[in-house]
Amino acid sequence: MRFMIINKADADSEAGKLPPAEVGEAVGQVVEDLSKAGVLLFAEGVHRSSLGARVKVEGGRRTVTDGPFAETKELVGGMIVVEVRNRDEAIEWAARLAEALRDEVEVRRVVEEADFGPDSDVFAG
Repeated sequence: MRFMIINKADADSEAGKLPPAEVGEAVGQVVEDLSKAGVLLFAEGVHRSSLGARVKVEGGRRTVTDGPFAETKELVGGMIVVEVRNRDEAIEWAARLAEALRDEVEVRRVVEEADFGPDSDVFAG
């Protein structure tokens, strides 16, 4: 099973500031441990929203809104994708990342082709 562990942007990351050195080192250690465990697929940060855009297409009309975006707490700051045995293992890794970041992270399972099969309950209410 693949899971995405998402960390949120904050006022500092939106201002283009790097995290404190000890946070960067702690996150680096978690990423290294994920790699050594053989479960890391990728780990990436993203630039601040002022360098991004939102794209919407409605009725064939495209609207592009340049950043920055006001709702900082809803913005993605980075993501790690892992392939693990189950949700509990993903949560264990996420807890290590949350501790390193000194912040909350979100864990979401990545949709697989099998999730669209007739026996799947992934999309059931």
